[in-house]
Amino acid sequence: MDLRELDRRALAVTTGIVGQVRPGQLDAPTPCAGWTLRDLLRHMVGNNNGFAAAALGDTPVADIWDGVDVVDPVGEFAASATRVADSFRSVEPLAGTFAVLGYGDVPAEQAVGMHFIDYLAHGWDVAVSIGVDAGLEEESCLAVLRIGAGWPRDSPAIWGPEAAFGYRVDVPADAPAADRMLGFLGRSPSWRRRH
Repeated sequence: MDLRELDRRALAVTTGIVGQVRPGQLDAPTPCAGWTLRDLLRHMVGNNNGFAAAALGDTPVADIWDGVDVVDPVGEFAASATRVADSFRSVEPLAGTFAVLGYGDVPAEQAVGMHFIDYLAHGWDVAVSIGVDAGLEEESCLAVLRIGAGWPRDSPAIWGPEAAFGYRVDVPADAPAADRMLGFLGRSPSWRRRH
């Protein structure tokens, strides 16, 4: 399956989750260490805008990727999700490279995969932070595990305090695909908001 379709589906589910966030929840903790929900959503809007610009051939601008100008991350999320999905769809065939902030020129399909994995995980992050169902599809979770199977096992660029994902969390091999995916991406499937 075209990763753009998996990414589009993940964005649609995540947009629905973000739409349930209430102003009083923006200072809530998230599974992303040190980030409040506001921080996470600003990051998500910024990265949507950054990946959209990358798909259109733009040079990375750190302030865009970092969401520096994002004032209302809940209100701006849906438009940013549509923007990145449309930009990905406009690259036909999905070839060449995208200039991804912090990673340089990345093959287009790999860049879409990076976005898909990040937003599937971040959709879950937002959902558990506000206590709603994350709607993780088994097909998408299994796709993440297939993609991740090719990653270097102990790469500090992938897992760790300064990496894209936290240290992997041990999850039983017979656990549901969603739990295995979350553990693989450094999240405890049992994480719940601490009141």
